[in-house]
Amino acid sequence: MKLRLKVLGLAVAGTLFAPLASAQDNSLGLPSTLAWSAYDVGSGGYNQAVAIGNAFKQKYGINLRILPGKNDVSRTLPLREGKVAFSANGVGGSYMAQEGFYDFGQSQWGPQPVRGLLLNNSDQVLTVVAAGDIGVKTPADLKGKRVAWVIGSPSLNQNITAILAFSNLTWDDVEKVDFGGFGAAMDGVAAGQADAAFTSSISGKAYALAKSPRGIVYPELNPDDKEGWKRLQAIAPFFFPARGTEGADLSKEHPAISAAYPYPVLMTYEEQEKELVKKVMYAMADTFETYKDAAPGNIGWGLDRQKLSWVMPYHDGAIEFFKEKNMWTDEHQANNDMLIKRQQILADTWKEVKGREHANEEAFQKDWMKSRAEALTKAGMDPVMTSW
Repeated sequence: MKLRLKVLGLAVAGTLFAPLASAQDNSLGLPSTLAWSAYDVGSGGYNQAVAIGNAFKQKYGINLRILPGKNDVSRTLPLREGKVAFSANGVGGSYMAQEGFYDFGQSQWGPQPVRGLLLNNSDQVLTVVAAGDIGVKTPADLKGKRVAWVIGSPSLNQNITAILAFSNLTWDDVEKVDFGGFGAAMDGVAAGQADAAFTSSISGKAYALAKSPRGIVYPELNPDDKEGWKRLQAIAPFFFPARGTEGADLSKEHPAISAAYPYPVLMTYEEQEKELVKKVMYAMADTFETYKDAAPGNIGWGLDRQKLSWVMPYHDGAIEFFKEKNMWTDEHQANNDMLIKRQQILADTWKEVKGREHANEEAFQKDWMKSRAEALTKAGMDPVMTSW
């Protein structure tokens, strides 16, 4: 049975349809249907993709078919299998996939040759929030407090580990409270079962906490605290300082001085056709004014929001686009070259580990993590993680 619902006034049933514009122009030569994976139906990432699809339909007369996925693997698998050309994915499906961490360190996966197109850097923050009734002002104030640990979500817990490290804290300095999922963790803070959890400021759960009797606080991560940021990024290099003005209890007059990372990340694989990537880049840029206000967070797709020296390399088609827009510098190219070299080291090491005998999956993963750390260290690169 096909799921049908109304999102931003559009009927959605696998392929997105929008009213035809009075004058369409597909001079870019885009295919009649594009497909990409995205976050699950109802999520911010899905709603953003719907708005982009509507803009594409109006300007070019093409359909954007969105395949929703509940987790990083389910969003990345159709990309790997060639069922979609692109993915509006997260840090898990981009950076973690590149590195071969967590689910991507299992024997059926391995480090992936991912490539970026555009990063959504909106006005939200992605950080640890605390209940407003316990006097937390910085991550240091979380010492001795009850912090949510989400079972089965290692990347989410790693984010909290990194933010604790900003103030020289570890999980040994807080009281770890187990929850079965992100939503349960945030509900637990509102209900008084925990004091802090990780979230996006624009999530429904953040708004719910803000409206609860406990209220919400965003512990400040001072962007000038170089040592604090060095400790944080040593654990989670995809984070960067952010001034959040969109989300629960946030505004331009009342911002959160905190942390963020791109969400979503529009990505593909290395082998994707360069010309198609470039055409999609131009389509995203040319229709930006149409979709930028059509879904929360879409402002983050703007060219002025891009971070071209991040933790995953850009596709050759994207680089050509940025060069034509006079945005690509020698510094960006050097970072890109380094990341492609890193991916090659990871791919070569993975092949070596796969060629060895292992008693079970656990032994395989231990060998992989040890071997990747040794190979990256030998090349003068930070392995970031050596186990999980």
